[in-house]
Amino acid sequence: MMLAGEGNGADAVEEARSVAGSTTTVTYSMSGGLVGFLAAHGISIAFSSYQSGKFYLVGRNPEGGLMVNEQFFQKAMGIHVDGGTIHLATLSEIVRLENVLEPDQRINDTFDACFVPRTAHVTGALDAHDLGVDRDGRLVFVNTRFNCLATVSHRHSFEPLWRPPFVSRIVDEDRCHLNGLAMRDGRPAYVTAVSRSDTIDGWRDRRADGGIAVEVETGAVVCQGLSMPHSPRYYRGRLWLLNSGTGELGWVAAGDGTGPGRFEPLAFCPGFLRGLAFHDRYAFVGLSKPRYQRFEGLALDDRLQATDSEPWCGVQVIDLESGACVEWFRIDGAIAELYDIGILKGLACPMSLGLGTEELLNLVTFEAGD
Repeated sequence: MMLAGEGNGADAVEEARSVAGSTTTVTYSMSGGLVGFLAAHGISIAFSSYQSGKFYLVGRNPEGGLMVNEQFFQKAMGIHVDGGTIHLATLSEIVRLENVLEPDQRINDTFDACFVPRTAHVTGALDAHDLGVDRDGRLVFVNTRFNCLATVSHRHSFEPLWRPPFVSRIVDEDRCHLNGLAMRDGRPAYVTAVSRSDTIDGWRDRRADGGIAVEVETGAVVCQGLSMPHSPRYYRGRLWLLNSGTGELGWVAAGDGTGPGRFEPLAFCPGFLRGLAFHDRYAFVGLSKPRYQRFEGLALDDRLQATDSEPWCGVQVIDLESGACVEWFRIDGAIAELYDIGILKGLACPMSLGLGTEELLNLVTFEAGD
């Protein structure tokens, strides 16, 4: 699908989509400068929508405009991009996709990368959220259902690696809603959780201000009083995160030695925020609409009313120096919730193939020999 931006507004393309078994109209729109921004920085964008079960790659069409490639991956969640490899957390698997094209190759004279599923670790429905790959090549993911960080196992659904000190044991009860993972120097460094609850589903009663960021190595809480925090990322010497319940992107300022640090907001984005990635001086932030009619019990609801704004679903590009939104990509219609974002460097127009598709069955690649 191609979108062409014009002026300071946007062009929208509408198509009938099958979402959750019903045919509905989904509208994509974008800022007029988004295509030029991606070209100037030599990047494209990946993002996931667990609600629709879609994995999106957004790049530049060689013929002009924006190209949106989407594939179905049931409950698409956490994304980790490392060059020509993408790991994607789904409902019951963590899938590794590899770019099978050489730099000078194209598919359909259009796509300069084709990410193909090559392995799928079957985990069962763990409600896996953020994921990363450590310096030893080991996959690390947030196992929300069991309140821990975990890795894949050759024999079992997962192997526990770490749990917050306030969670008394590894148990099949989403107690604190552990969700976010920040890697630093090839190791898990920080996590976010909606609360410190140690009882089943206890986090739901702490959504407004029970959220925390925790240092993995020490187990210390480095920031508290957050509202449903997500997507911690360590970038340029700072721990950034999304304070989802207030709609704010910000960073954690160090404490004075007597307690946790404080959250310093940089920008308000009109939506429930999940998904954060960085490139150069810019943050790419994922926005979602409310799951229900209102953001019940969250400050975000009041903030939207105060700014006379409606919640978005899409991606906003935030300048880290000014806090301003410089570019955007928006989705309207049945797709209302995103989860994660990744940046693909050096690729103009990527695509992927979904599991079980005819295209995947018929695409056979191999190493060239003599």
